[in-house]
Amino acid sequence: MTVPHVRFPRILSKCLVAFQRHPALATVAGAATLMAGAALINRKFAKKAQRDNPPQGRFIEVNGVRLHYVERGNGRPLVLFHGNGSMIQDFQSSGLIDRAAETYRVIVFDRPGFGHSLRPRNVVWTPEAQADLFKVALDQLNVDRAIVLGHSWGASVAVALAIRHPSSVEALVLASGYYFPTARSDSATSLLPATPGLGDIISYTASPLLGRLMWPAMLKKLFGPQPAPGKFAGFPRDMALRPGQMRAGAAEAALMVPGAFSAEKTYSELGMPTIIIAGEGDRLIDINEQSAKLHGEVKQSKLHRIAGVGHMIHQSAMPDVMAAIDEAAAQTVH
Repeated sequence: MTVPHVRFPRILSKCLVAFQRHPALATVAGAATLMAGAALINRKFAKKAQRDNPPQGRFIEVNGVRLHYVERGNGRPLVLFHGNGSMIQDFQSSGLIDRAAETYRVIVFDRPGFGHSLRPRNVVWTPEAQADLFKVALDQLNVDRAIVLGHSWGASVAVALAIRHPSSVEALVLASGYYFPTARSDSATSLLPATPGLGDIISYTASPLLGRLMWPAMLKKLFGPQPAPGKFAGFPRDMALRPGQMRAGAAEAALMVPGAFSAEKTYSELGMPTIIIAGEGDRLIDINEQSAKLHGEVKQSKLHRIAGVGHMIHQSAMPDVMAAIDEAAAQTVH
């Protein structure tokens, strides 16, 4: 049997001629090659990140969603919801889980799409959708009522849980939250990465690489006016820069403004003790337009403004956040 001899030089020559005649074709082919290379590199980084950072807790299946959570300590239940782009290790590296576990039964979830939790694509994961999911998760964990703390985007989930399932929340602690709609550039720039199809291409090619380049600047904005503390080195950056998590982060950023439009009508319904805590130096959210305004709308709330601290208040002022939790607990009948 004779094997046909493929003349690669001739094929290459024909390709070069085609590219010379059609420069746009050459541009498209080059871009496709670069994107394919970027996707392969990002996939390799993502797999390594997951090998280096295996699940630290347990998994629970809720309405077809596999959620990862960590549970520590004994006592009254305390549930922690992290912010956008984050995961359990944020609270863990801050020291808040260890400190709170001395007094409370602490339950910390990786929210859908973050850490080791899945984020099915058949659901728009608004704060309300996540609140309903976590209500079922808490039922499965035999948690009837809990003190609930939410940081940043997680504060929106905490509020939604308190509004939709008030019997499950005995007190709220809201840290560095976004509650009222304002013009936000990060929300607008996330629309394309959050778009199905196009967003997948961006998230699996450009977003992780850009994220690595922008990481130092992002930390300055999140932690400023203070530098990121040394303990934050325990946060797994490469887990946060995985394509799937980047896409989940873009989706949540795109939902911020419409979510606030929907939620602002409900704040007067909050009837449980509510402690609002925010850093005076927050460079991501104007606390006068957000935390202070919420304090004015929630009658039984208390507001703590922490001087010299930015958005990552649980990292930079963990004892103040712990004190807010204890204050909320003290205001509930138990």
